[in-house]
Amino acid sequence: MKNDEIYVIGHKKPDSDSIVSAIAYAYLLNQCEKKAVAGRLGDINEETAYLLDRFGYEEPVLIEDARVRLSEIELKQADHILPDTTIFEAKEIMNQNQARILGVLDQDQKLLGVVTRSDLALLGMGDTALGIDLLKETPIELMAKTIEGKIIYKADEHHVNGKVSIIALCKTKLERYEIQDRIVIIGDDPQGQKESIEKGAGILIAVWTDHIEEDVLKAAREHNCSIIISGIGSMNTSRYLYFSIPVKLIMQKKITYFKEDEFVEDVMIKMRDTTFNTYPVLDKKDCLIGYVSRYHIMNAQNKNIIMVDHNEFSQSVNGIEKANLLEVIDHHRIHNFSTLSPIAFRNEIIGSTASIITSMFFERHIEIPENLAGLLLGAIISDGLNFQSPTTTKKDTELAQQLAMISHEDADALAYKMFSITMNLPKNISKEELIQRIEADMKTFDMKGSKVLISQVFILDLSSVRSIKEKVQEILEEMTIKYNGDLVIVAFTSIKKKGSILYGAGSKENLLWQTFGKKNVFVKDLLSRKKQIVPDLTQTFNKFS
Repeated sequence: MKNDEIYVIGHKKPDSDSIVSAIAYAYLLNQCEKKAVAGRLGDINEETAYLLDRFGYEEPVLIEDARVRLSEIELKQADHILPDTTIFEAKEIMNQNQARILGVLDQDQKLLGVVTRSDLALLGMGDTALGIDLLKETPIELMAKTIEGKIIYKADEHHVNGKVSIIALCKTKLERYEIQDRIVIIGDDPQGQKESIEKGAGILIAVWTDHIEEDVLKAAREHNCSIIISGIGSMNTSRYLYFSIPVKLIMQKKITYFKEDEFVEDVMIKMRDTTFNTYPVLDKKDCLIGYVSRYHIMNAQNKNIIMVDHNEFSQSVNGIEKANLLEVIDHHRIHNFSTLSPIAFRNEIIGSTASIITSMFFERHIEIPENLAGLLLGAIISDGLNFQSPTTTKKDTELAQQLAMISHEDADALAYKMFSITMNLPKNISKEELIQRIEADMKTFDMKGSKVLISQVFILDLSSVRSIKEKVQEILEEMTIKYNGDLVIVAFTSIKKKGSILYGAGSKENLLWQTFGKKNVFVKDLLSRKKQIVPDLTQTFNKFS
């Protein structure tokens, strides 16, 4: 995630107005040279899926939290090495990539450990005993590769104590050396080479030569001494031998790492308890994806958010209170809303947020593409029940007419197709499917300290509802426990009959019937949750609760 990227999101349990408004406003912002991404806070419903498919749009990206995760910030690239990589090779990779840390991975890309510049420095500047111990465990193949040499003879049994001796071309010098099991570096001196082998050298490294005499090879076979011809001089050979050690012998195995789905703010707290500067980051399969440093954490910020079709934090993305909230565009009541700094806030008495977004296109003289116009038209039809809802205004109707002209769509034909897809409620509907229908458009409200959940399900035929009323009541009772609600309501709204049947459960159920009359009866002209159910019920709670 870039720090200038903006997420435009609707509410939880998104409806068509919520999804379409996010898509349309993100498009508008991008035309104004902003970097905006449309987001959603849950699965889309059948109606919205139909609209997106009809007009050629993908679902917005799922946003699960306003706080930023490690997977959403810029990380250092995942430079890595294998366990048998030499220290010399690791040093070269670090220098080339300006890296301070390298992950050591197995064949499945799983993290075994890490090697840092400090680890390499410790080998060069620390106690020589460390290098001696490590050379004992270093394969001869790695030694030969690091000193640009070739193995002339490899003994069947490896007997090396890790100590290194450089033998000058002088017999007396050789006599003074204890070279049993040592790595002996010697020049083009066949006699000295042979004597070194006979005195018990573990590995003989010949410098300044490209040939080993046959009698020297014979002695090597008899005394089980490996022979390497080095491609560099004696001094560099002695230096580079210690760089031939495989990183698996020096890597840190007990490491602090983070997972990609961890929140940056949580990582920051964990970093306070450690002394490292850079840490590996693993994905869900425990594979290395990069490194995070204190610098990355200090410069990361939570998501830039624009809320559309809602303004209550309870209906918004998790962690919204920690987001960098930039703007709100909505047509609902304003409730318990506050920010730390000023923001743009547009709230209109109008039938849908899609209508507000459409107005903003015209206000800014930005052309609406034909397919986007059709999408916006569908959202206005959906939220205003094809202009039958009491929330519908003259402005909604006028904007819809303009969108219909741009998109070359017939509003009534589009409405019929949309509603026929989503408003069928089979009499033999399963409990699980009915729960899904009820929860699909359920919103939570705070009414005088009481938690009230209200769902609205649009249908064509009311008779199908009466045949499942016992099942509906059972589900609502269960939902009061599931959501810890004081009142759970579902309104089955018939476009054809222009009214709703209400069902409710919970400790505050009596306030529902005080507001709308007898229990489970048809209420004529009750079509809007926003403009009728919520304000009327809120008034009752304020009076009697």
